[in-house]
Formats: sequence, C-alpha cells, structure tokens
Amino acid sequence: MADVKVLKNYINGEWVDSEAKEFVDVYNPATGELIAKVPLSTREEFDHAAEIAQEAFESWSRVSIPRRAKYFFRLQNILEDNREELAELITLENGKTLADARGEVGRGIENVEHASAVMNLMMGDSIANAATDVEITTYKYPIGVIGGITPFNFPMMVPFWMFPMALVTGNTMVMKPSERTPLLMEKIIELTEEAGFPKGILNVVYGAHDVVNGILQNPIIKGVSFVGSEPVGRYVYQEGTKHMKRVQALTGAKNHTIVLNDADIEDALPKIRGGAFGSAGQRCMAASVLLVEDGIYDEFMERFIADAKEIVIGDGMDDTTFLGPVIRKENQERTFEYIKKAEESGANVILDGRENIPENGFFVGPTIVENVETDMDIWKDEIFAPFVSVMRVKDLKEAVEISNSHNLANGACLFSNDARSIRYFRENMDAGMLGINLGVPAPMAWFPFSGWKDSFYGDLHVNGKDGVEFYTHVKTVTAQYRTNKI
Repeated sequence: MADVKVLKNYINGEWVDSEAKEFVDVYNPATGELIAKVPLSTREEFDHAAEIAQEAFESWSRVSIPRRAKYFFRLQNILEDNREELAELITLENGKTLADARGEVGRGIENVEHASAVMNLMMGDSIANAATDVEITTYKYPIGVIGGITPFNFPMMVPFWMFPMALVTGNTMVMKPSERTPLLMEKIIELTEEAGFPKGILNVVYGAHDVVNGILQNPIIKGVSFVGSEPVGRYVYQEGTKHMKRVQALTGAKNHTIVLNDADIEDALPKIRGGAFGSAGQRCMAASVLLVEDGIYDEFMERFIADAKEIVIGDGMDDTTFLGPVIRKENQERTFEYIKKAEESGANVILDGRENIPENGFFVGPTIVENVETDMDIWKDEIFAPFVSVMRVKDLKEAVEISNSHNLANGACLFSNDARSIRYFRENMDAGMLGINLGVPAPMAWFPFSGWKDSFYGDLHVNGKDGVEFYTHVKTVTAQYRTNKI
C-alpha cells in the first residue's frame, strides 16, 4: 500500500483517510498496471458526509441564484484551461482513446455552461386575476441533499450531468464515483476548489454496496441520480423510492441502427464505425445492433467489415489509435464468452475480437457477428464491448418491429434520406433518443437524456428542463389582495 496511491474521501472541503478495511485496485486497462487503490468506505462514513451536506444546505440554499451561477462561470473557464490534463486522466484510468476522452471533457464542460445559465430555468409562472383580486404564482426551491452514483465509462461527463445542476439549483451533494475510475473525481474536486466552491456543498465518498445503500436509505438524502447497469438501476429505483426518495436511474441499452437502401454509405460508414466501436463499445449509446435492408446489405457489409479491419488498436495516447481496451480483465473475458456463445448459437462470427490484439492490457478487437436472431443472448444482452450484431431485414417496418421487441430502449438511429421513412421511424420507434444519419444520438446538455422502457426508471431525466425539475420542487402561492375602490 505504501508504494501505491491510496485515495481519500472528500468531506466538508477536506481530504479524509477512509476507515475502510477493504480496498479496490485501480488499473490502467491498457497495460494492466496497478495505479491506485480506492477504499470501500463504511456506511458510517457516508452518513457523516450526508450530515455535513445537510448542514451546508442550510446556508447554500439561501445563496442567490446569480451568485451560485457565478461559481459555475468560473469553473467553466478553469475546466477549459485543463482540458488536456482531464482527457489524459480519463485515458489513463478508463482506457478510451484521447480523441474520445477529449470529446467527453467537452460534454462535461457543456453541462457546466448549461448550469451557469440556470436563471431563466428557475423562473416560476404567474397569473393575475385568476379570480377576483386573486393571483397565483409558482416558485422553485431546492429539495435538499442529493446522492449521486456514477459509472466507470464516463468518469467526467456523467458526474457533470449531476452535480452542476444539483448545486446551482441550491441543493448539496454526496457523490459516489465508480471505484474503477476514481482518479478523475479527485482532479474535478481540485478544480472546484480553485473555483471557490464553499465547503460541504460537494462531498465524495468512495465505496460499493454500503455506500450505495447509504444513499438509498439515509433519510437525509432527498434525491438520487444514478447511471449504470439495468439490474443495479432497477434496484436503486426500487430501494430509493421505497424510502420515499426522488430517483432518476439511467440504465442499460441495446441500441439498434437501421440502414436503408437509400442510405449514403460514404457518410454512414465512419459514423456507424464510431457508434459501434468508439469508447470500446462501453457506452449506453453504442450502436450494438445493425439492421441493414436487403437491397444494400451485401455492399454495406463488405465495406463495413473492411473498414473495421483497418481499425488501429492501442493504449489510446496516440491520436492514430481508434480502439482502446475494455475496463477490466473480467470484462474482456466476458466478451470473449459472448463470441463463443455466438458461434455455438449458429451466428456467423466474421470478425473475431479475440484475435490480433495486444498481449498486455484488457483489449477486445472489433467484433462483427452476422445471422443474429432475437432468441440469441448476443441480441438480448447488453455486452458493453466493441461487439456488433448484424441482422438482414426486408424493410423499415421489420427493422422497427425487431427494435421495439427489445426491453432496453435508450436510443436508435436511422440512415436514410427519405422523408417518409424518417417520419415513420420517428413516429413508431420505441426509444427515447433517435438519430437521423447519426451514429450516436446523444443530445446536448440543454435537452433531456431520455431513455425509455427498462433503459430508464423514474419520471424526470437528466439534463435540459428535466434536470431542473428533478432537483427542485414547487410551491404554488394563491393570494387575494383586496383593493380599495377608486
């Protein structure tokens, strides 16, 4: 332990040694090198952080909205000045390429920009003369202490979905970052200190089950923001709401991308390649299923396979690298098992991610599997790797029916230039985020990130107006003022 960095919790503006007896190893997934250890903090440590956040809420919630927003104006400029260091940290502990990491940093900064302009979104509604001498006005107020639970795959973007809007609307927060990618959060806290954030409004407690259950059960916590896998998200939603908390749980995905006969292949190929293999497929917007119309199928697949074979695999620190590793050895082995399952189920593995990969690190090569059916595990399960299942369809209607039969409905894309097809896709696809001639239909921070079905549990999504509504509650004041007769 003396030779490896051991992370500390951040409570009330101070880094504090954890009392944990267990620690999780943090690796560089491109090399397998141990780079840090993160504590599995106790429930008592979390409860203490929640108490600190509650104390800070009493004063922070009374700070004017413009003044709160100014902290985020400052933070935005500081983040801009540290873009490259943040991206390098993401690549070090997550494994995604620098190009993908830079994109993630940009998305995080975008959320700070959104939060810094919150004044208009915090306005209520008002009507005069609702009845004789009666006016009715709504006011937004923060709900209290928020618990945030974030995943490994976007160690910057997802925390920035949560704490900027939570804090700027007057709440305080205790964050539990992923124990697999904790280093970036340490840097983020350093930058919030530089921006002058008051002590106690943003706290970090590393951990696993005990800390998660603390967030879900501690009565101080009034709202829970979660991003992660579907089984855990389902538990977070059920347990959190059982304890009368407001919960938004963004979970798994199995995104279907439809390529019609009239698609522009030159335009579609690089976008689909990025959607399928970018971030090593470890994102909830990954293009994990391709549905290709019969008339274009052979030409598209020939070029898609050839393109995938040219993908450069490496540690991500070189701008020529397109595909980095998956997060851990067990994730690599799990993906290899799915390739084996594909072979055993009768699908055709035409590009095998077990082959031609670096010896060190946790790499999976681009994997393409044809002749996939909806009763196969490779179609049913979220694999979370650079693994693409391909299905031949006779038309758009069949493609939409297949897509809609899946229980995960985060996003879907259509490659077509036909207005009728685009309208049919928009009106009939059961997914919350749709892309037209895009590989990744993730909306900007000013719009909600809105999965459907088992991809999301809750009522209000992250980002956009939903984000403001989730972190606030409304008081409606009905008042009558008798006026003197003139």
